[in-house]
Amino acid sequence: MRAAGLTPTWLLVLGLVAGAGWASADQLSNDALAPQSRVEDAMAGPLHTVTIATTSLADSLRFYRDGLGLAVEGPIPISDELKAAQRRIWGITSPVDWQLYRLHRDQVPATAAIRLLVLDRETPSIHNSWSALELGPFSIGFPNGDQEALDAHVRSLGFEALNDIENYEVPRRDGSFYPIHETIFNAPDYAHAVGIFRGGQMAQLGYIHPDTGLGGPAYSAQVVADSDAMISFLVDLLGYELRSDRIWESAGTEGALNVPDGTVFRFSILYARGATTGHLLLVDYQNRAPIDPGVAPRVPHRGIGLWSFPVRDLTAVLARAAERGLAPIAPPQELETPVLGRARVATLLAPNGFPVELFEALP
Repeated sequence: MRAAGLTPTWLLVLGLVAGAGWASADQLSNDALAPQSRVEDAMAGPLHTVTIATTSLADSLRFYRDGLGLAVEGPIPISDELKAAQRRIWGITSPVDWQLYRLHRDQVPATAAIRLLVLDRETPSIHNSWSALELGPFSIGFPNGDQEALDAHVRSLGFEALNDIENYEVPRRDGSFYPIHETIFNAPDYAHAVGIFRGGQMAQLGYIHPDTGLGGPAYSAQVVADSDAMISFLVDLLGYELRSDRIWESAGTEGALNVPDGTVFRFSILYARGATTGHLLLVDYQNRAPIDPGVAPRVPHRGIGLWSFPVRDLTAVLARAAERGLAPIAPPQELETPVLGRARVATLLAPNGFPVELFEALP
């Protein structure tokens, strides 16, 4: 398996599938989330991999494979040498060991993958509950063609959600509105998976399979206490563009987040240049104190603990980081991994302590 480079893989994200067809130019031009620049100008690509640590393989497979329809590879053999290198790159100092699984959307292009680390012992959990008020990595997004059907299916497997499906409207650039149907499912390890459908002939937020109607992983979200710092990190270091930055009043206990009535939050959406999927969402509560779980939001702690992104030039990214007083957890290393392919890899800590793994594909 080779790592995804800028071309041709990154060029795949220039189009979105709406149902079984491509998004039209008119759809994109009227979409507030449409690209503002060219993929050729990207320093970093869309979200490539989300790493989740767990001690329950059975629950994880029942949710992500049986519930959301992801394909599963694993256990994938990895050498002690590779595992030792990943410990250094990710800053793991505990004796915890793991088996590796890769979960992905089979035959659907330009979707992220889940790197599942099945731990050999309990570690602290990044979250203490499924409350949407807890700080840290929050969710992975799964666009699809029929949210009502997906909602019923996931619940039939015994999984719950923060609330019932929420139906709400979002503005287009021309001031008209389109509907969204959304459920925030309670995934294993106090993580969340968002099932989401955009109506009104809008393109979905990522490719979906024309036969199954299922898509994703297409994006990931975090609850943060300082969105300005996180936005600066993603824009200045990775060249991401801020495409939507709004202040919303939630639907409270009637909404998908199921937070107290009157809760106001800043909702920021960032994409790689030229990309139409693989984006990042930041939720920053404005009139309510978030809950600090008290555990560092990083592997090998259980839950969503790492984001991975391809970069065009790792040396240049790390130089920009150094100018801002940031250093990687460990010096860059050349690795051959089952998830990233052959690449030069390093990990930086975002302002909230969340690790961001960067890799430059090698020939």
